[in-house]
Amino acid sequence: MKLARQSNSNDCRLPIADCRLAKARYSSFVIRRRCAAFTLAEVLAAMAFLAILIPVIAECLNIASRAGEVAERKTEAARVAERILNESIVTTNWNQSSQSGTVNDGMREFEWTLQNEPWNQDPIRLLTVEVKYKVQDRDYSVQLSTLADGSFSSSMTNSN
Repeated sequence: MKLARQSNSNDCRLPIADCRLAKARYSSFVIRRRCAAFTLAEVLAAMAFLAILIPVIAECLNIASRAGEVAERKTEAARVAERILNESIVTTNWNQSSQSGTVNDGMREFEWTLQNEPWNQDPIRLLTVEVKYKVQDRDYSVQLSTLADGSFSSSMTNSN
């Protein structure tokens, strides 16, 4: 078996048949490598697809971000509403038909309104708190209601 010497810098000794096969493989690789390119139409189609897809993805991320922030603020607003209702019932501070104010909870500000309405049974009153908050320049609100014994409130105010 004769050994052939390749002309490149690597000193590789292969049998002649293997050397021809290696050259055939190498040249077909080079040919395939040179032909592996995108046409102008393919590049333009990919760019058009990305031009449509990127704004859609950006809007989806914006919606997901807003939904997460709304959920977080809604939880905080519900906690504020519950606290206002509990304080109003304990202090019997709901004799007026409507009250309002602002609560700062950490860095956030919540506006609230307390409504006092009669219930279908005479001494019972319906107390409703609405807490308003903003997320990304949009207004949202949470309402929380409970029933309170109006006779207890009037007896407390009459004794003072």
